[in-house]
Amino acid sequence: MSSLERDYSDPSGDDFEALSRDRIPVRSMVEGDLPNIIALDRRITGRDRSAYYRRKLAEVLHESGVRVSLVAEVDGQFAGFIMARVDYGEYGRTANAAVIDTIGVSPAFANRNIGKALLSQLMANLASLRVERLHTRVRWNDFGLLGFLERAGFRPSQRLLFTKRIG
Repeated sequence: MSSLERDYSDPSGDDFEALSRDRIPVRSMVEGDLPNIIALDRRITGRDRSAYYRRKLAEVLHESGVRVSLVAEVDGQFAGFIMARVDYGEYGRTANAAVIDTIGVSPAFANRNIGKALLSQLMANLASLRVERLHTRVRWNDFGLLGFLERAGFRPSQRLLFTKRIG
């Protein structure tokens, strides 16, 4: 095996990635997943963001050249999802990077490694596409998600996001 290939066959190698995607069925997202995604997000956030998810699903399925968004199912039940996209550059720079737009795990499947399996499969798919970096944005006080991402090996970036209200 070359030094550029990842070895997912040894569970002792990397506790986060090692074979978790093999223990939880993960598949590519399809249009029929939209009602489950909306219902899960509503259960988690208490808000109706169906318009956002309709736009996001159209983007990840029809506007993106590479489909990387995934769904996890356990015993035929919708357990979670991750929406991501591959970017090949921004701000005049070329870079193979991917962005996680949103991730959600059903509370009914909490603590069963659903998020871990989704992220693990996403990283395996991105590695096969030779994507070098994976980014996401998180609210500073979303401690549960921050902890999950830290355990997955994410670190704060050197970029600052600036916001200005207009009007």
